[in-house]
Amino acid sequence: MPTPEEKIAALGLSLPAPSQLPPTLQLPFAFVNVRGDRAVFSGHPKSAPDGSIAGPYGVVGSDLTTNQGYEAARDVALSVLANIKAEIGELSRITGWVRVFGMVTSAPGYSEQHLVLNGFSDLIVEVFGLEVGRHARSAIGVSGLPLGFAMEIEGEVLIDSRSS
Repeated sequence: MPTPEEKIAALGLSLPAPSQLPPTLQLPFAFVNVRGDRAVFSGHPKSAPDGSIAGPYGVVGSDLTTNQGYEAARDVALSVLANIKAEIGELSRITGWVRVFGMVTSAPGYSEQHLVLNGFSDLIVEVFGLEVGRHARSAIGVSGLPLGFAMEIEGEVLIDSRSS
């Protein structure tokens, strides 16, 4: 059975480097917080290949289309996976996706946040399969996010704690 990393490569994708904050930005929390058999990941934007923060920036429904948001949410999933992998070693230690919560900076009247977040959910299910990748999810529209992000996605996974 292929590993999640092998499935990512088979999709023609690659994980960016773990997230690197600009020197001027100090955060009093971790991107990934492991507690026993759970890993909670903080709100993530997408990362560039070198791990630098890469947005997406703007407002979905005016600056970005729903499809552009969907593609960006797939990139956010790769950033989340890179940071989880950096924390736990191998993505095959993930035994279940519990929940995902996505916030989308939205134009007035925009109501397709759920379609944007499908980019994240679809990639997770592609990589982990339904048994492990299926998760509960909420998607909301907001008037603004830190640093002008168009979206931020957080959640929780179950991990095999015996491998730590």
